Amino acid sequence: MNDRLWAPWRLSYVTQPKEKIAGCFVCHADSHPDDADLLVVEQNDQTIILVNKYPYNNGHLLICPRRHVADLVDLTDEEQHSIQHMLVKYVKKLRNLISPHGFNVGLNLGAAAGAGLPGHLHWHIVPRWQGDNNFMPVVGGTKVIPQALEELHRLLKASNE
Repeated sequence: MNDRLWAPWRLSYVTQPKEKIAGCFVCHADSHPDDADLLVVEQNDQTIILVNKYPYNNGHLLICPRRHVADLVDLTDEEQHSIQHMLVKYVKKLRNLISPHGFNVGLNLGAAAGAGLPGHLHWHIVPRWQGDNNFMPVVGGTKVIPQALEELHRLLKASNE
């Protein structure tokens, strides 16, 4: 017998045609920040913040340099400072908006380290809650994300106004 997890709100996402993006999705989002489908939360001169479209957990964000750069050692001092500033800013925002108990913050440097986009550096901010690794992923192989990406995006954008 198979268990079922009903998520009817996902139908529109599953059935809509997917836009094929040539090249880097971060650079594409950076050049189209007002396209709500790209989930850009904020940009400054050095950094872009995106809601992760394939989250590990609710509230998962990507903090990226705007410049297409693959290696940590190639970041300018200004980019390093801006990225660190945004990491702290968005940890604070997520604490205030969705009340996680903790965070995983990290960078996968290079394809061998697990970087899904090895050509463009990006840090992950992943909110965590006590018990968020419940029976669903352990027994059912399913991760439940309790908030729509668009809802999180609206909440974060509104917090910048």
